[in-house]
Amino acid sequence: MRDYRYLRERMVRDHIAARGVADERVLRALREVPRHEFVPEHLRTQAYSDHALPVAGGQTISQPYVVARMTELLAVEPSHSVLEIGTGTGYQTAVLARLARRVYSLERVPELAREAIARMRELGYDNVKIQVFDGTVGWSEVAPFDRILVTAGAPAPPQPLLDQLAPGGRMVIPEGDRQAQRLMVYDKDAEGRVTGSAHDPVAFVPLVGRHGWDAE
Repeated sequence: MRDYRYLRERMVRDHIAARGVADERVLRALREVPRHEFVPEHLRTQAYSDHALPVAGGQTISQPYVVARMTELLAVEPSHSVLEIGTGTGYQTAVLARLARRVYSLERVPELAREAIARMRELGYDNVKIQVFDGTVGWSEVAPFDRILVTAGAPAPPQPLLDQLAPGGRMVIPEGDRQAQRLMVYDKDAEGRVTGSAHDPVAFVPLVGRHGWDAE
């Protein structure tokens, strides 16, 4: 029987806090969310290593440090409504659910969405709603959002997502080409003006959709 709690604690200590992530709420969420429940069963022995892992639909579950770094940049408050683009297996979704009032998540791969919905129900994350849809279009019915997190690499920030960001809101998105991106933070002020800042280099699967990349 593996001691997953110890492995999670070691992951946070050695691969996340040691690399500069200092937000205590983010670190606590990473200690609490059982990453092994979000990876394919045959990869569970690698669940708390600091690297991405393959999942269904040609997608990946992100490296824990990158999850922590993006979440810290997003600066989620307990009152926030958050939109996530790219549910995947739901690991990042669960981390956000620990921090926000409500999390809405869009996933274009039906198989991943179905499994993530079941996993959320099983683990008791009742402040999460997941839907199968083109994430680059956003979720206008429940907009605006205090925070938007995109977990796939985009050529540019999709305009519908910027439009659905509330005044005072923030979006974090990997931006670049299909192979390599940089984390970008976009902040919208009270008058609706948007400013961006560049952060860490990353490599995500492409953001496919009407306002992203074409499917290959």
